[in-house]
Amino acid sequence: MSYDLVVIGTGPGGYVCAIRAAQLGLKTAVVEKRAAHGGTCLNVGCIPSKALLHASEAFEDASKHFADLGIDVGTPKLDLKKMMTFKQDGVDGNTKGVEFLLKKNGIDAYRGTGRLAGAGRVEVLSEDGANQMLETKNVVIATGSDVTRLPGVTIDERIVVSSTGALELETVPGKLLIIGAGVIGLELGSVWRRLGSEVTVVEYLDRILPGMDGEVGKQFQRILGKQGISFKLSSKVTGVEVKDGSASVTVEPAAGGEAEVLQADVVLVAIGRVPYTEGLGLETVGVQVDNKGRIQTDSHYATNVTGIYAIGDVIAGPMLAHKAEDEGVAVAELLAGQAGHVNYGVIPNVVYTFPEVASVGKTEEELKKDGIAYNAGKFPFTANGRAKVNHTTDGFVKILADAKSDRVLGVHIVGADAGNLIAEVAVAMEFGASAEDVARTCHAHPTLTEAVKEAALAVGKRAIHI
Repeated sequence: MSYDLVVIGTGPGGYVCAIRAAQLGLKTAVVEKRAAHGGTCLNVGCIPSKALLHASEAFEDASKHFADLGIDVGTPKLDLKKMMTFKQDGVDGNTKGVEFLLKKNGIDAYRGTGRLAGAGRVEVLSEDGANQMLETKNVVIATGSDVTRLPGVTIDERIVVSSTGALELETVPGKLLIIGAGVIGLELGSVWRRLGSEVTVVEYLDRILPGMDGEVGKQFQRILGKQGISFKLSSKVTGVEVKDGSASVTVEPAAGGEAEVLQADVVLVAIGRVPYTEGLGLETVGVQVDNKGRIQTDSHYATNVTGIYAIGDVIAGPMLAHKAEDEGVAVAELLAGQAGHVNYGVIPNVVYTFPEVASVGKTEEELKKDGIAYNAGKFPFTANGRAKVNHTTDGFVKILADAKSDRVLGVHIVGADAGNLIAEVAVAMEFGASAEDVARTCHAHPTLTEAVKEAALAVGKRAIHI
């Protein structure tokens, strides 16, 4: 078979790339090794984790908060098996939706592992040995990422688990120890804490959520601490011993010192992700990678080999599904002769705990490092009418604007529904808005969005409600 484009991998970046290419008239095929489309995100990442976050939050609300609202439901009983069925139903609905969209757009789908077999050739290696060779003008590699392993620690997906195993536990662990205080660890820790686990997070750095705004990290840690999650910062795990259905975890100060041994029923290794390029045949065709294993591309996502492109987690940049999607659209449009583009300065990042954490643009630390003068406006949800009445007053909105032009450079939110609130300021930043522009935009009352307006007013030291 001969195509204009073959996309290897049907995660968010891959399937979106294929659909956009087909819309633009390119004869397109996709290659996927999983039984279901959607990649890590839909199968064992974003979608199932959000289902469990939603379900566990509802369980905690019924257990602890309904009575405050005048709703007496007695003592809720957890049916974990049914909760997992709820999660899987959501996964199946989404992956089947991708399959439908590929068919709707006339995209040929091949099952198997895609391998670069030379100029303009992709071999599909099937489990049954019925391999196929596809001829194509262009290839887009969108194979995503895999969990980062901790040296000396074996992941068995039962006692020592990755994020994949943490989404499939058959019982609520009495003690859950999480290695890594990033997004994945905190989200999954929140799920199992709500369902009854005693959660301890061990982090090598002296803060949680590395890379996010420092003030956000400090306040969010306090919030999670009040919820019952314990933290051991500036600490490293030097060994995990599994015996008799539990784990003994050796933890030492990151700077060196006396070790301690912590007991856990389940250990979650959540120290990040690495590009997944195994079996692609990059070395066969000479595609260059950097020292982190990421495929090297130019500004148009082209590798050093003509006709081969790469997007998403296998290239530099944040490992986020929406970043991969935008890159997928961009490369498809470039291949069709259009001007595909991604603004990397406006890519939101969200932690889907409760409250949520969301950010876009520069942090205060980055602005200080770059020597950029800025003004900051901050507004707490304790002063927002809707948050008060809903008893969701944890957190704040912080807007950072250029001191001279007032252009919004970064926004950081801790609070209920922060993942949706961040969209407004992302659009504003895409259009080069100033804090004054946001402040003078009428916001509905009573809504949480008013906190965004007030933070924008606070940039000019004229917030109304504080």
